Amino acid sequence: MLTELIKSDRVKALLPAIQAFMAEEVFPNDLAWSKLPFGEVLPTLEGLRQKVKANGWWLPCFDPHYGGMGLSLMEHAFVSEAIGGSPFGYYLFNCQAPDIGNMELLHLAGTDAQKEKYLQPLAVGQFRSCFAMTEPEYAGSNPVRLGTTATREGDEYVINGHKWFTTGFDGSELTIVMAVTDPAAAPYQRASMIIVPTAAPGLQLIRNLSIMGHAGSGWPSHSEIRFDNVRVPAENLLGAEGAGFMLAQVRLGPGRIHHCMRWMGICERAFELMCRYAATREIEDGVFLGEKQMVQQMIAESRAEIDAAKLMVLSTALLIEKAGQRAAAEKISAIKFFTAKVLGDVLDRAIQVHGGLGITDDTILALYYREERAARIYDGTDETHKASLARKILKKYK
Repeated sequence: MLTELIKSDRVKALLPAIQAFMAEEVFPNDLAWSKLPFGEVLPTLEGLRQKVKANGWWLPCFDPHYGGMGLSLMEHAFVSEAIGGSPFGYYLFNCQAPDIGNMELLHLAGTDAQKEKYLQPLAVGQFRSCFAMTEPEYAGSNPVRLGTTATREGDEYVINGHKWFTTGFDGSELTIVMAVTDPAAAPYQRASMIIVPTAAPGLQLIRNLSIMGHAGSGWPSHSEIRFDNVRVPAENLLGAEGAGFMLAQVRLGPGRIHHCMRWMGICERAFELMCRYAATREIEDGVFLGEKQMVQQMIAESRAEIDAAKLMVLSTALLIEKAGQRAAAEKISAIKFFTAKVLGDVLDRAIQVHGGLGITDDTILALYYREERAARIYDGTDETHKASLARKILKKYK
């Protein structure tokens, strides 16, 4: 396939060992892990993290100064696919959201003191972090509408507001909160990012949101939180005041490549399960499920769609590397909604082929169907990205 021609020599050398590690030590166990509270499985995961570190795979896409591999965006895309087939893959390699995005923000905009206090421990996996932006009272599709405020009082910011879908808040050490610091400024210059320790007085965990019947705990959870006169030093401001939206865009561009290639890893695993089941499930004497043309159609369409989506994402990663994020804006929007749809369709077909088994928790398919439905919502709804892309295209014809 064309993807083999664009792999660097470093990735070609890395992938077989990483794929073997996932196949032997992660995929056979992650379904059982997913049924346990995160705290119970954490010792096992930490043991595997030490193996990842020992093999030199830690922080694939991050600065070697902080212990990372320093892979390019394109190189990391291939690693993302290899480890993304497991719900725990990114965590094992310490490139999981929201921590990796926060590390990128701290690396880009953090002061030396912030890097020492927060970035270094995150990079070594000493603690976790989260990112508080989405609010229940305001549509997430319009990011300039925020109710959370951070008012400067002397050498402190006083933060008040209500957030939810704060992924990984449960058990984290700090959050980076997006809050309005200047309501009178231009829409995209009103908000700032501020580092807030989760133990700060006035910062309350209201609940872990139940996602289709599963609230989760620890890192794989999404929390509703409230800031009630939370005071932090002004030195906790990340970057310049009013630069919150600019920093958010810097965070989201490469992050979408990570997401999309992780989804490709999920697609490949679902496809493997679908094909294996179709080839071995006997539906009558001597007749197997995979011999039915409608099942063959599902398999053929899935293969074509996965390959198409993968090439779209990789070409976008290459464009970002060569020309920058702004030049790739249209493609970033396109891969977000296209790969999310492919992911949903492949998972749906895999479940359908498995029949009743597919909707049970006896395979990993139901977990992914439940958890990844949000792919069409977070980081901008599919509809928002489609509208944005269409407007950009139509400008060329006016």
